[in-house]
Amino acid sequence: MREIIFDTETTGLDHRDDRVIEIGGVELVNRFPTGRTIHFYINPAGREIHPEAQAVHGISAADLADKPAFCDICDELLGFFEGARLVAHNATFDVNFLNAEFARLGHPEIEVGRIVDTLAVAKRKHPMGPNSLDALCRRYGIDNSRRTKHGALLDSELLAEVYIELIGGKQAALSLDVVAANNTGIAEVSVDLETLPRPRPLAPRLSEAERAAHAALVAGLGEKALWRTQSRLSDAA
Repeated sequence: MREIIFDTETTGLDHRDDRVIEIGGVELVNRFPTGRTIHFYINPAGREIHPEAQAVHGISAADLADKPAFCDICDELLGFFEGARLVAHNATFDVNFLNAEFARLGHPEIEVGRIVDTLAVAKRKHPMGPNSLDALCRRYGIDNSRRTKHGALLDSELLAEVYIELIGGKQAALSLDVVAANNTGIAEVSVDLETLPRPRPLAPRLSEAERAAHAALVAGLGEKALWRTQSRLSDAA
């Protein structure tokens, strides 16, 4: 199974008017990093960067002056995404921005069934939260000390580690299924852990003397005693 953990940084919060200025992605195959990544800084075609957004990611217009436009990196990005499940934190935000960029170039939208939202998964697993990327790094003991600002590639690398923990770590008996889309339109992950039989049954905890003492006690309780009913059911089983 091939998955791309990805993240974007943008000029603001409105995907209809703002633009993607950074995108990073990390490839997993069968939940293990392959070492393949993708990372672009993107010139937003004259769109101003909102001060609030710049305070989060630290990217200025001057930083992007010599960077390619989205149309110049689109084919390489689509090639990296091809055939993979796409995983993002608060995925609706990132997917809306990418779909807006794709629509401007006449490309089809990302199919909803390909998307896993790790924020939705985290909220189901840890309903009391918090479930931000930083909070999940702390919960799972993942070193995020380099994350002084948001950055698409660094955040993708951290999220890849968080994602593996969210779905149960590197346990060989873990199986994953994508279940029906939730009310955000983003698919969630259902985790099923296979239970293997014991190679040898557990040794009984009761001695024969304890069993005999219990049977004698039950015999003196009368025919209608609940314990006599349970004993008959156990014998039948």
